[in-house]
Amino acid sequence: MSKKFSIELTKSAAKEFKKLQKPVKSKTIEAFHFLALNPYSELLNIKKLKGADSLYRIRIGDYRIVYEVKGSVLKVLVIKIGHRKDIYNKL
Repeated sequence: MSKKFSIELTKSAAKEFKKLQKPVKSKTIEAFHFLALNPYSELLNIKKLKGADSLYRIRIGDYRIVYEVKGSVLKVLVIKIGHRKDIYNKL
């Protein structure tokens, strides 16, 4: 049986999560469940961010989740959640 990753949000990501509209929030929660099982899953439209060693992004409509995988401790750290137009400027 494979091990599950824990999902942790930074303070800013938690604040951004609270501001999301209900449909986006529910899809984000669903994405977190998949991330816990496999943070590299092809089901989530995950891409590695260029210029960053361990940052990845998930696309959910016009929103993005940027996260880092800490494989040695089985943890996924969600760094940012936001609209695609400005999420990358905040990194």
